[in-house]
Amino acid sequence: MNRDEMVGRIEATSRADIVIVGGGATGLGCAIDAATRGYETVLLEGGDFAQGTSSRSTKLIHGGIRYLRQGNFALVLEALKERGLLRRNAPHLVHNRAFVVPNYDWRGAPFYGFGLKLYDVMAGQMGFGKSQLLSRDQTIARIPTIEPEGLRGGVIYHDGQFDDARLAIGLARTAADQGAAVVNYMPVVELMKDQDVVVGVVARDLEAQREYQVKAKVVINATGAFSDAVRRLDEPNAVPMICPSQGSHLVLDQTFLPGNSAIMIPRTSDGRVVFMIPWHARVLVGTTDTPVERVVENPKPRSEEVEYLLSHAAQYLTKDPAPSDVLSAFAGIRPLVAPGNGQSTASVSREHTIYISHSGLLSIAGGKWTTYRKMAEDAVDQAAELAGLQMVACSTDALAIHGHDPGADASHALAGYGTDATLVSALGRSQRLHDAVDATESQVLWAVRHEMARTIEDVLARRTRCLLLNARASIAAAPRAAELVAAELGRDERWQDQQVAAYTQIAKDHVWD
Repeated sequence: MNRDEMVGRIEATSRADIVIVGGGATGLGCAIDAATRGYETVLLEGGDFAQGTSSRSTKLIHGGIRYLRQGNFALVLEALKERGLLRRNAPHLVHNRAFVVPNYDWRGAPFYGFGLKLYDVMAGQMGFGKSQLLSRDQTIARIPTIEPEGLRGGVIYHDGQFDDARLAIGLARTAADQGAAVVNYMPVVELMKDQDVVVGVVARDLEAQREYQVKAKVVINATGAFSDAVRRLDEPNAVPMICPSQGSHLVLDQTFLPGNSAIMIPRTSDGRVVFMIPWHARVLVGTTDTPVERVVENPKPRSEEVEYLLSHAAQYLTKDPAPSDVLSAFAGIRPLVAPGNGQSTASVSREHTIYISHSGLLSIAGGKWTTYRKMAEDAVDQAAELAGLQMVACSTDALAIHGHDPGADASHALAGYGTDATLVSALGRSQRLHDAVDATESQVLWAVRHEMARTIEDVLARRTRCLLLNARASIAAAPRAAELVAAELGRDERWQDQQVAAYTQIAKDHVWD
């Protein structure tokens, strides 16, 4: 996947069938869906692929236990089906993870014994494993660092875990493999209209500093939390449809939760679920649900969110984490669809919504990573009908994602690359960027040459996960990453210095002490 080639595809397109604005999970899913149906497809992303919330999730592909408790069986059933399809289509990226729900004295204990059995039944043949009750000793054996005082036992169930940014790159490469033009760092700055009907977009290439007029039969707005900003390009006075909520996460050393089992806390003070999950030899703790008034590109966890997560982790772990133990803290903005009835964001459903404006701009919002494929199918169905395209059935339920490798070892450092792992290794640059990080020079070269990484943030935050795994260490790795990226892209020392300075500022927002 080469950026110059992708831009060339745009230049060769006189009029696309579908232009997609947004390169997160939903937009990339739409690009794959549209391209596999044979529609001429262009995807434009203003920053990097998955730069927003799609790289800042809780790293779960799941049905949604709390939606089961709310009685939203349809949403859980759909998500469980999509969970199974995604593990089948991207086995190198989506893996089974055992979760333990500890039983102290919370009122929902009977529900989780029965409810998780129902969860198993709803998953059917696509289940990840059967749930079962655990004794106190069995619970401690699974979670050696669980707080023993008052512990009665637990319930174990199974769900999916993944690396969100790596999956996004896999989706981008799949879309490109299917013939779509997918370009990052090309924001849409204007909607083209003819007699008040949207007929394309004006996009600005931030690298070449030139604008492109990309004509289209239909435009899909798949920009997630930024959906209203694109809608205002169409209707300046558009009533907001997004009710943004911030979800923050902490990353701790694996000594806080050794082993392979995660912890799920089913009910917190604000009605949310909190997870403590092994991830890339670290522990991921999340998430919060904090309403925010405005959407920003780089949200930062608030001090009260960090305290909230640390305090809940301390309640259930024998080793209480302190602010100084936080290796990285990050936040993402959920694009929840405004309920309009005074609900808290913790109770707002993650179901998706499609809205078509008077001028024909199709916006899709809501949903979650697990259901991205179904969201894309629904959006492209609507877009094809709106544009008068020949109706072609969706086939992405059986489409292998780029790198598809059923034999991938989840514990291997390059497992997320799937069948590309041997090609990454073959570059022969196994030196780590810095003693404190695991990413190698080969991964940087691969990211630039084949995954359209254009900045060191692209490399350290998303192509590898250095930023999330240890923000301080990633700052130390930045100079060497800048040298490698600069050599590949033909940039000078001034560019390197600017990149290191910019990345350092971003990384400092992830440092917490």
